[in-house]
Amino acid sequence: MEKQKIFIVDDDPDICEILSYNLVNEGYETELAHSAEEAFGKLTSDFSLILLDIMMGGMSGYQFARTLRSMGNETPIIFLTAKNTENDMLTGFSVGGDDYISKPFSLKEVSARVKAILKRRQTDPARTNKFVYKDIIIDFDIKEVTVAGKSAGVTKTEFEVLAFLAKNQDHIYSREELINHIWEKAPYITERTVDVHITRLRKKLGEYAPLISNKSGYGYRFNISNV
Repeated sequence: MEKQKIFIVDDDPDICEILSYNLVNEGYETELAHSAEEAFGKLTSDFSLILLDIMMGGMSGYQFARTLRSMGNETPIIFLTAKNTENDMLTGFSVGGDDYISKPFSLKEVSARVKAILKRRQTDPARTNKFVYKDIIIDFDIKEVTVAGKSAGVTKTEFEVLAFLAKNQDHIYSREELINHIWEKAPYITERTVDVHITRLRKKLGEYAPLISNKSGYGYRFNISNV
């Protein structure tokens, strides 16, 4: 699976290098910038997360984050700063930050926060318009499911079932509820039809088939804890 790429933006070269060395050892790729202005020149859609210093010469981290969000860029941001008052934290969250780490920090803390944010983003379709977990991707925009980089070959109806369950992970849906949501305009759909589609879908998902679980007597649920 392709490595996740982290963008480190800090005007202290030593901090950039230390963070980069640690994250590379953790299995990530990194890109460095020593100012917000330089960061804009290196910004791409490939980044999974941005570690962003607040107090930099020129444009501040707050301004950088606010500009990114105004551009529609939703890449997660963890602020790195020597400032740790409640107002500073609230400002960071108000301009689109996802987390906040005070300096001096431990590398273990940074690693834990990075993993937590990436995991949250991977399993939050509302944030990315994709479900990404390990090497399965459900792309809600282009209506495609890929497993290990290859198309799963799901049909239109199978995709609609999978997408509906993935976007509502905290709910168990009965067969009747799925019929009402997926086959709303189709006559003569039976509960057996739901089971057949789920069975075919699970087969195409391969090792990720357990994402769709069945609670006897209740219905189906999308559950990442099964994988």
